[in-house]
Parts: sequence; C-alpha cells; structure tokens
Amino acid sequence: MEKTNAMRLLDAKKIAYEVFCYPAEITDGEEVARVLGEDAHAVFKTLVTVSDKGEHFVFCVPVCGSLDLKKAAKAAGAKSVAMLKQKDLEPLTGYVHGGCSPVGMKKKLRTFLDESAQNAEQIFVSAGKRGMQMRLSPAALAAYVGARFAPLTAEQE
Repeated sequence: MEKTNAMRLLDAKKIAYEVFCYPAEITDGEEVARVLGEDAHAVFKTLVTVSDKGEHFVFCVPVCGSLDLKKAAKAAGAKSVAMLKQKDLEPLTGYVHGGCSPVGMKKKLRTFLDESAQNAEQIFVSAGKRGMQMRLSPAALAAYVGARFAPLTAEQE
C-alpha cells in the first residue's frame, strides 16, 4: 500500500494510526462507515469553510451528522462561515473532495474537531486519498494539527 502524505507526516512524528481501505467510488460517509463495519459516530468527515473575512477553517464532524455553520462560526470566532466551493478545495488543501484529510494540508488552517471525538478512544479520518481512512487517537490528532474540540454538529431531529 502506498503511503499518503498524511501517513508520512504521522510516521515522522511517531503518531500511531491504522489504515483501512475501501472502494474509492464510495463517497458517502455513512456508507464508508458501513463498509468498514464501524459506528458512523466514529467516522469523521473533513469539511473546509471560508469566513465572511476570507479566512479558511477546517471542521471534522461525524459522517452521520452535519456541520452547524453557526456553531462552526462561533467556535472559530467568525461572524459567519460557508462551505468552501468544491473547485477551491484542491488548490487550497492539496486534497480532492472525498479524500480530504485534516493532516497534511498545503497550508496550516485552524482546525476544529467535534466535541464528540473526545469521548472516543479512536476515530477515523481520511488518510488523504479516496478509499483510505486512518484510525487514530482524537487527542493525538488534535495535538498534531493544533485542533480545538468544540460543539459543531447540528441537532438531530
């Protein structure tokens, strides 16, 4: 298996992780969780936003939830945030939609993990390529990327 940039960076810091592969054509996060045989609350998607002032932020939330943009803006100290346009993702982060990892982006962006990650021993995030997830400690991930934990998900009906 070829190493992604995210994996090489974690290896360099001796941060433990496990890699899991699945068919790259699966892009729905909840389907990824099912294929991996994991709880969708433990599989996180990486979302990139832009604020009203043009600042970019990264938010990681469970695939079974959705990012509450008001909570995200509050966590980031911004007036408002909106999802980054898909065409702008790769130039900004170096990652394609469906393979965006919070580890190893082109630019260091302020990153936030949903507070629910604190309750998990390990979570899954993209390994930086479609069809690859890595499982690691949320505390180790947060420490490496400089993330803060915050309430980020929309209330489920």
